[in-house]
Amino acid sequence: MNKLHITAPERLKVDVSLPASKSISNRALIIYSLAGGSILPQNLSDCDDTSVMINALRDMPEIIDIKAAGTAMRFMTAYLSVMKGTHVLTGTERMKHRPIGILVDALRHLGADISYVGEEGYPPLRITGQSLRGGELVLPGNVSSQYISALLMIGPALKDGLTLKLQGDVISRPYIDLTLWMMREFGADVEWTGADTIKVKAQPYVAREYFIENDWSGASYWYEMVALSQDKEAEVRLSGLMDGSKQGDSSVRYIFSLLGVKTIFETKEEGVPQMVTLRKSGRRVPRLEYDFVNSPDLAQTFVVACAMMGVKFHFRGLRTLKIKETDRIEALKAEMKKLGFVIHDKNDSELFWDGERCEPAADMSIDTYEDHRMALAFAPIALVQSVTINNPEVVTKSYPSFWTDMETAGFEIGK
Repeated sequence: MNKLHITAPERLKVDVSLPASKSISNRALIIYSLAGGSILPQNLSDCDDTSVMINALRDMPEIIDIKAAGTAMRFMTAYLSVMKGTHVLTGTERMKHRPIGILVDALRHLGADISYVGEEGYPPLRITGQSLRGGELVLPGNVSSQYISALLMIGPALKDGLTLKLQGDVISRPYIDLTLWMMREFGADVEWTGADTIKVKAQPYVAREYFIENDWSGASYWYEMVALSQDKEAEVRLSGLMDGSKQGDSSVRYIFSLLGVKTIFETKEEGVPQMVTLRKSGRRVPRLEYDFVNSPDLAQTFVVACAMMGVKFHFRGLRTLKIKETDRIEALKAEMKKLGFVIHDKNDSELFWDGERCEPAADMSIDTYEDHRMALAFAPIALVQSVTINNPEVVTKSYPSFWTDMETAGFEIGK
């Protein structure tokens, strides 16, 4: 088993070049391909999830293995449905147990030719692309936003466009709005026509040059480090972030302000990538309640940060954590228990900690469950106590340079 042992520096002061946004990169690649673009978007993410999409879209092999990239699985399923040719879309063993039936049923309703190679409702998929008429779809609003985004992005390529009606509560709405914003950036005519309805007209995308901002999700782990650091003068400078960003995880700046981290933008200009400085404010809440329905990928960061700071919490809106790279709810409970924290869950969508402690495990090495965000969220606890991360290579899924960046910040990282 590969593992890294991490020890923190006494002082925390570093400039970090964040990775490009995976969410924006993956959407840009699909839209760029549908637009017939000849120039790739600039500043594409170099993470695993984006790399598998670049390779698939460039080579279009008969068997497309997207490995552990859930975003790529959802986006490519829709994309291949409207592109001529037959392909088998597959991935890791974990991917073969991540449900995709809702998306497949929706695409079949639009006329797509998709069949299951193995278990019904799960990858691998055999997809024969063809021209689809489109029309009206009704979906539950609480399904993964990646299903919704996958359908929306092919909307301009459908003969009759697409009208998507979402029933009930809509989760991860910022990710849907990010998709709509990017579609418009490439010339699509798409809008919310009501509180629950999105209409996409049959108007082709227009290829254009495009620059991708850096990743607010990646920034969250540096916020966590500033929050946990014992250095009152701690300072982290992060490059390429936008004030007013469309990324849902940009909410991290507001939530961490409640845990004593202030965010300072280099200028007041919105919509332009710039340097952001993180410093301690000296003020934090004794208890944090938050609904992560619009930013579930931040949940692991805040579970770990709050517990290590002694801040009691109750987090809601976590239903999608059960079907991520791992069951993140169970993984968090198990790994936090190793550290002596008893975290409880409720309704498969809530996690809370009321201060309950237990005897820490003799071996407190953190298992990562083939989930990049487990490694990324737990590594910063080195600022409170030294920590060992098992299978640390999983960070390549979204933040390949993370361990190098930590070393640049003065962390000692040994095998």
